[in-house]
Amino acid sequence: MSLGLLGNKIGMTQIFDDLGNIIPVTILKIGPCIITQIKTEKKDGYNAIQVGYGFIQKKYLTQPELGHLKKSNIQSLKYLKEFRSNNLEEMTVGQILNVGLFNIDQLVDICGKTIGKGFSGLQKRHHFTRGPMSHGSKNHREPGSIGMGTTPGRVLPGKKMSGHLGNKKVTIKKLKIIDINMNENILIVKGSVPGKPGNLLTISVSK
Repeated sequence: MSLGLLGNKIGMTQIFDDLGNIIPVTILKIGPCIITQIKTEKKDGYNAIQVGYGFIQKKYLTQPELGHLKKSNIQSLKYLKEFRSNNLEEMTVGQILNVGLFNIDQLVDICGKTIGKGFSGLQKRHHFTRGPMSHGSKNHREPGSIGMGTTPGRVLPGKKMSGHLGNKKVTIKKLKIIDINMNENILIVKGSVPGKPGNLLTISVSK
């Protein structure tokens, strides 16, 4: 994974290109992020850069978290994220990273949690077809058979059934950057990204 940043989703809108075509875009607030730790293969077994995002009061962090940040003389941060990287020469602890890491027309991968939709049935969760709606039928939205009778006499793991829908980690790959606002640390990408406005996102350059 290449070096990336953390940010929040602001919302969606649409813009027009030079030909008058409508482009659906998502507006993201990215960083600024601070490098909190640099891990090397010699010391830690692998090369990685840990970045922090979102200032928070000390009372909301645990003692191990405070000790980890105090070791690098960095103020309290809410989120920490590691990115595997071999380019460690230009990075220093305490360095501030912002949207200048990206370029217009560049492709990025954006990872975040989808919107949680609670308990859902088979038609909504797994796109099952419903049963007949005619008089006398009793399986309008039923799952049908969920396993064998005597052998093995149980429901096998992984069976598609009703349950919690959404609230899962999802990565949308190769989204094109339309515009960048350096002053406000705003990133505008084409298309949609996971979650609702305010959702925490991880943005990294596509390979």
